[in-house]
Amino acid sequence: MSGRLEALRESLPEFARDAAINLANVLGPGRLDESRRWGVAIAAAAATRTATLLDALVEEGLRRVGRAVVDDALAAASLMAMNNVYYRFRHFMQPIEAAYAERPARLRMQRIGRPATNPTDFELFCLAASAVGGCEACVRAHERAVRERGLSVDDIHEAIRIAAAVCSAAVGVELGRLPSLEGAATPAGGMPVRTT
Repeated sequence: MSGRLEALRESLPEFARDAAINLANVLGPGRLDESRRWGVAIAAAAATRTATLLDALVEEGLRRVGRAVVDDALAAASLMAMNNVYYRFRHFMQPIEAAYAERPARLRMQRIGRPATNPTDFELFCLAASAVGGCEACVRAHERAVRERGLSVDDIHEAIRIAAAVCSAAVGVELGRLPSLEGAATPAGGMPVRTT
């Protein structure tokens, strides 16, 4: 990591030290190749809606893996924001009113069929965003899709570890901005929290 992402990671409050360490660990070399690793991280960050973390990850992702991966990660997060709401509602209502499951979604999702990278990576990015979004139906569907395309349980587990670490870092970023902590919280790197 370098630049703004490393500075952001180091600025996390001491109480989010585990988040800072985990973020560095999951973004380093691992089971997934660099494109999948960064695409998952960006999709997860977009799903958290934490703009400063997302912007830092996008900046680093553009440098490391290029525009197509970043665009697919952002497209996946955008589509899953819609789908997670729609399909989570259908799932919640299933035991009460089965008629919702009979209705077509009629929501445009063309990008899933025509990603800038490849279908496997796009589905993996969708899985990460859906895990953050908490939609069981979407998680199950995208997990099945990536398994059918050849990814292993270990690959999927690694992607979800990345999404979890990004989500934890996003919470750390937001909690570090609490006005009541101004001057009281110490970042993991030991420098006082700046609130600008």
